[in-house]
Amino acid sequence: MINIQPDIKFKKQLKEVSKSSLNECMQCGTCSVVCTLAPEEKPFPRKEMIWAGWGMKDKLIGNTDIWLCHQCGDCSTYCPRGVKPADIFSAVREISYQHYAKPKFLGKIMNDPKWFPFALLIPVVIISLILYLAGTLQIPEGPVNYSKFFPHAWLNSSFTFLWFLTIGLGIIGLRNFWKDLKMQNPDLKPKGSFIKNLFAIRKEIILHSNFSKCSNKKSQKIAHLLVFYGFILLLFVTAFAIYATIVHKYPLGITNPFKILGNVAAIMLFIGLGIMILNRIFDKENLGNNTYADWLFLISMFLLTLSGVVVQAARFLDWGIAYHLYFFHLICVWFIIIYLPYTKFGHLLYRMVAMVFANSVGRK
Repeated sequence: MINIQPDIKFKKQLKEVSKSSLNECMQCGTCSVVCTLAPEEKPFPRKEMIWAGWGMKDKLIGNTDIWLCHQCGDCSTYCPRGVKPADIFSAVREISYQHYAKPKFLGKIMNDPKWFPFALLIPVVIISLILYLAGTLQIPEGPVNYSKFFPHAWLNSSFTFLWFLTIGLGIIGLRNFWKDLKMQNPDLKPKGSFIKNLFAIRKEIILHSNFSKCSNKKSQKIAHLLVFYGFILLLFVTAFAIYATIVHKYPLGITNPFKILGNVAAIMLFIGLGIMILNRIFDKENLGNNTYADWLFLISMFLLTLSGVVVQAARFLDWGIAYHLYFFHLICVWFIIIYLPYTKFGHLLYRMVAMVFANSVGRK
């Protein structure tokens, strides 16, 4: 006998986020048949649709298959009742950020638009406090030199501390997620180490090959690859910039190879984000429901990239408003870093962990 314990609050939240009518699914199985990524044994998303209709949070949060879905939308396109399973999967993933968030309030404020002013205030206060402690909370005179406004020692130390703090908090959430993955699959014992299984799925991570198996939205793979590698390249350039400040070889000239790499990364991000934004505006039928979390990620990443390019131009052209633009850019950077595990960025981390687990238990 199976003891079903519906979570009505979770079901209401799932319905609100997905904008889907959970009770109209008639269990025809079309969604699982058309999905090219669903394993032959216990394929998704049919079983998840049952659990969603019953509000079974314990079955959906920590479910491996929720993350094996690549949101191509094939299941929603062919659903005869218009229930849109892809949107429901997307909503479960979004709710998962909040469930595993440490501390909890950060996950909450990043998924509710009414908390956006407070979420924005946090990086503003942090940056202002650092500038105050550094004694540079004022506009410097003379040619534009950002180090006079935000000294390198303060910038490097605060950025590095914030980065490792964020990663640490994210790892706590991912460890709890891993525990739930094992609890959801008590009969399947993971084989091999995490690193070994991560290495085994390197091709999928590097090439995003599963996106090619979806019949809808071929541009999605290109967009994800551009944003994925554009952001990684940007982090690499940022790491070198920190090193350059330590050895007193900063700022970099416009023809410096790393400066060129940074601009290439910006172009990649502009194109990738542009494709994503256009798809969400003009291809709503196939792409599915647009949530606050989707737009928050796209807009914050776009503003980060745009402000970085503008700040670079402001320095070389010695604009009078350069420091004001630089402050805005710092807010964009801090906003992305602080909330990385609690936004769509967390999507990348949780999907990777789920894929590693699936490989370790032979779930393909």
